[in-house]
Amino acid sequence: MDLNDFLRSRHGAARTADLKRAGFSERTLATAVSSGMITRLQRGVFATKGADADVVAAFRANGRLTCISAARFYGLWILREPEAVHLSCGNGLPHQGIVDHASGTHPQHPYLPVAGVADALIHALRCPPELESLVMVQSAVSQALVSPEYLRSKLAGTRNGRARATLGLIIPRADSLLEVLAHIHFIRAGLSVRMHVQLPGVGEVDCLINDCLVIELDGGTHFEGKQVKKDQYRNNASIRGGLLVLRYYYSDVVYHPGKMVAEVLAVLGNRDAGHFGPSRWTQKWVPAS
Repeated sequence: MDLNDFLRSRHGAARTADLKRAGFSERTLATAVSSGMITRLQRGVFATKGADADVVAAFRANGRLTCISAARFYGLWILREPEAVHLSCGNGLPHQGIVDHASGTHPQHPYLPVAGVADALIHALRCPPELESLVMVQSAVSQALVSPEYLRSKLAGTRNGRARATLGLIIPRADSLLEVLAHIHFIRAGLSVRMHVQLPGVGEVDCLINDCLVIELDGGTHFEGKQVKKDQYRNNASIRGGLLVLRYYYSDVVYHPGKMVAEVLAVLGNRDAGHFGPSRWTQKWVPAS
């Protein structure tokens, strides 16, 4: 692997010690700098053109990416890109455009300036809005990177009450952030919610509300022709089994949850009122004798 390829494998930047361990000598580095192939970012750090901006910011601040800024390095879900870089610098010095978190206490990323996954999650539970930290932690739990119990053990005391409350919203399994968000919106509307329910003749559905309304949450793959057809047949099977079905998409769950919940409540209200079948107050038709 040549120097450029090695640096690209490190998101465009690396410490001198890591470069030397990979077999690149001082002379090789000096030649690469003089030719303009790489730049000396600061003492002990080299970078290529187009290096990852967050990784560069972490090296410049002598910190480690954490909280929501560390999510992508561990493949964790996020609702939106952070507006500022979240770092664990540990020196308490202000940096423009940087949210500085406490020092980490867990093993760090092996070669990137990124906090360990446990520290990143603890910082996230104390920092962003509830739903943003929830989807990030749920993602880590679903990947078996950490357990809610372990995080809870690190969040004792009254100042961490909100963080522990967020951990209480973790569900045993979530295949997408849509499931996490839909679950919390429905339970907070006072509904009975069961996730990943197996229905005869249908298979597994994402969500069953009040044991009568199936909710399916569709990601990008559901727009493919074969998948659309399969989903429609599943809808038919659910209705044949006496259940109603509603489908929601990313924009519904993430950007318009209130409208989604209101629609679910309206459908349940119509069902309770008998609008999906003969009303018990309607006189049955009797054929003439």
